[in-house]
Amino acid sequence: MNRYWMKRAAAAVCAGIAVALSGCAGVGDNVPDYAAIVAAGDRTDADRMIDKRRNPAMLLAFSGLRPGMRVLDMSAGGGYSTELAARAVGSGGRVYAQNSQLVLDQFVKGRLDERMKRPAMANVVKVVREFDDPVPPEAMNLDAITFFFGYHDTPWMGTDRVKMNRAMFAALKPGGMLIVADHSGLPGSGVSGSKSVHRIEEAVVRRELEAAGFRFVADANFLRNPEDKRDTLVFKSPVRVDEFVLKFVRP
Repeated sequence: MNRYWMKRAAAAVCAGIAVALSGCAGVGDNVPDYAAIVAAGDRTDADRMIDKRRNPAMLLAFSGLRPGMRVLDMSAGGGYSTELAARAVGSGGRVYAQNSQLVLDQFVKGRLDERMKRPAMANVVKVVREFDDPVPPEAMNLDAITFFFGYHDTPWMGTDRVKMNRAMFAALKPGGMLIVADHSGLPGSGVSGSKSVHRIEEAVVRRELEAAGFRFVADANFLRNPEDKRDTLVFKSPVRVDEFVLKFVRP
């Protein structure tokens, strides 16, 4: 990462923390040591390999997750991000790990259940619900929703994204945050590459979420890579994939 992008990343993290602190009054003002969370000795080697491409300390800081928060982790997959969120919110918080049955059967295949056995997941609730109805009744008035690298899958799965986004909006308390990170598609590509290359156009995500009532408040550049042509399958990209990170608030 060159000096320019390092400065942009640092500025984005600071902005994200400031927005989170101002938007989540009532949860407490203790900001976790995100680097220490990532460095915890009981995390697995497999998760540390994922860290190399996810920059989790910056992603947690931008998300502003803090002790005591109640969080919905959309498209939790095998629980990599769920576990990090669970560590950030602590024993006084709660994280709901949402997956659809299709995702669990075809892609996760028991990995989340294995992770759920770890002590760090004691404050996590496994949620099996479809993406267009993702929020269990008990998970309302949330402080934050994270949606990391899964929004792009919803078009090819046939999700009613209007319904999904309205459900997320309704689940958040006023001032609650939605943080979305995903693989960048080319401008004008829309959702056409959602299955073929597992990418989505950033402008589409922002437009759809704003249509649901969310207000865009910040973006971050710490996962950007201008060298990525944004037209190749993310799993076979010859360079680090360009990824956007967006923060929204429920007014």
